[in-house]
Amino acid sequence: MVLVKDTFELATLKPEDASSLSQLMITNGRRFQLYLPKTLAQNISEDASKDYISQQRQAIENQTEYTFAIKDLETSKVAGLVILKNLNWNQKEGEFAYCLGSHYTGNGWMAKALKACMEFAFDTLGLQTLNILVHNSNTPSVNVAKRCGFSWAKTLENDYISTAKGPLDMELYQIHNER
Repeated sequence: MVLVKDTFELATLKPEDASSLSQLMITNGRRFQLYLPKTLAQNISEDASKDYISQQRQAIENQTEYTFAIKDLETSKVAGLVILKNLNWNQKEGEFAYCLGSHYTGNGWMAKALKACMEFAFDTLGLQTLNILVHNSNTPSVNVAKRCGFSWAKTLENDYISTAKGPLDMELYQIHNER
């Protein structure tokens, strides 16, 4: 899937994205550490990002996970990621995780990118339920979920183990395919 908006492109990661992906992760390491530690750890160098991109391309081929880069059209740099993971094909369900570099926040890119990924998940993959797990202190992510039509479903107690803060309650937001 490739989607081009007026200021950004949403597309699968390519090997040539390794440098800017690693740079994004390192530059925003403190922001991403609490809720995206695995993705951050897999992209701590350009070589690590090359491996990550190769793994993500294989995951798309295997239909186990879909990772899309949000790329700045002006610079061609990776500005963020939208990941569709924890796919349950029997229940037709998946979960989104996403991140955006601090330099790119506040301009609506994440909501636009997530809406495009939702359309892909519903229309192309045939999923019926999409989830977002977010800590209540992550207000920007909660706001993106709400702007994209997700509704709060429930609190999952001690659902996420943070290396910095230990067990955390997570809020489950969901949207169901109404098409």
